[in-house]
Amino acid sequence: MVKYNDAALDRVFAALADPTRRAIVARLARGGETSVGELGAPFAISGPAVTKHLKVLEAAGLVRRTREGRVHRCRFDAAPIGDAATWIETYRRLWEAQFDRLAAYLEKTQPANEEKSDGRRQDRPRRR
Repeated sequence: MVKYNDAALDRVFAALADPTRRAIVARLARGGETSVGELGAPFAISGPAVTKHLKVLEAAGLVRRTREGRVHRCRFDAAPIGDAATWIETYRRLWEAQFDRLAAYLEKTQPANEEKSDGRRQDRPRRR
């Protein structure tokens, strides 16, 4: 199994747990650099609150910030998302295999007179 940096994954998932930070990432993912002021405009939060959100995203490696005079510009870095997606995919495949084995077992052990998967009964007389 692939080794992951648990602390880095924790930071990515914690950063993406907040809807405001996910919205910021979505805006930045559209491309280019955006000023902190432009990023905060659609939200009903203060400038310092936007900065706090950006610091969490920066700590997770999802946002890179540059400074042009007094203007801070941010851009999205997708690499940590890729690492998280790889981690998720590993466990998706594991659980999918588990469910496939469970389905095969249930099909093999299900009595002939039990319900089919579509909800219809099989080999049972109708009740009146």
